[in-house]
Amino acid sequence: MVSQRGILNLIHSDPQRDAFVRRGNAMRLSGADVTIVERGDLALVSIATPQGSEKALATALQAGFGLAPPTATVSTTGGETRAVRTAPDQMFLIFPHGTPDANGQIQNKLGGTGYTTDQTDVWIALEISGPNTLTALERLCPLDLARMPANGAARTVMEHKGAMIIRLGQGRFLLMSASSSAGSFLNAVETSYRYVVS
Repeated sequence: MVSQRGILNLIHSDPQRDAFVRRGNAMRLSGADVTIVERGDLALVSIATPQGSEKALATALQAGFGLAPPTATVSTTGGETRAVRTAPDQMFLIFPHGTPDANGQIQNKLGGTGYTTDQTDVWIALEISGPNTLTALERLCPLDLARMPANGAARTVMEHKGAMIIRLGQGRFLLMSASSSAGSFLNAVETSYRYVVS
């Protein structure tokens, strides 16, 4: 089913089709003016900084991606690549990539200045936007999102699940959580929108 809200759901059975139709219709009937898109096109590669290699890694990020190292609360961008700090000596690179060789591509550009691990299959990424987005997220997230700047990033908890949130712009966020709980994470986001508009 392709929804006008921008969600693509793959259907494997008649009961699953019926459930997805009910979900889409419920959101339309409740007046939710929202876009929720699973960003399956994004690759996530974790980079750990070897001890004493902070400057070398920063130089490689700038040369390879046009990126400055991210701070603890603000991500950086270079072209279509985004760097997000996940720990004092660790970050994610998030970028569109359609093939399973993202880790190798990052390793080549870094030239051994960081330890990399492909995290693409471990995380689900949802891009959400719309006029009620901030209100819906405030029901799920304990952070003061109204004060989060553009490109702001934080680790948090959403509906009892570990999550990462990145503010892409006014009313636009990228939400990331464990792919093992993707269905319940999506349900929590959709439910929060329903409560906001009802």
